[in-house]
Amino acid sequence: MASHYKSGVAIVSALVLFAVMVPRVVFGQTITGILDTAGGIVGRLIPIVAGVALLVFFWGLVRFIASAGSEDGRKAGKQIMLWGIIALFVMIAIWGIVAFIRVSLGVNQEDNPNAPCLRGLPGCPSSGGSSGGTQSV
Repeated sequence: MASHYKSGVAIVSALVLFAVMVPRVVFGQTITGILDTAGGIVGRLIPIVAGVALLVFFWGLVRFIASAGSEDGRKAGKQIMLWGIIALFVMIAIWGIVAFIRVSLGVNQEDNPNAPCLRGLPGCPSSGGSSGGTQSV
């Protein structure tokens, strides 16, 4: 059952990745654009995954309290709470490590230069000035 579930999740993940990335490649978007798209998707998924981890913790807490008379139920509740805490800890630790590396290397997302673009293309300002941070050619 578990391997069937894992293969289903892998297939759905591959199909979603395929559906999101193929139009980007077909229309000639650069690797930077593709990475920006992937980063945007991951950026939207992080709060969802953190919320799920928090819900898992609270589900374990509810199960622990609801089965106060049963030692097996309490043990299962403790196990679920432990996995919820581990998931939250791992996510926060990775976030902290990435922030530390970014600060150590001096990478600031607001200060990154934007690539030049041609006027009239999507994402490029239509005026002559470069007030939006992109350089018009």
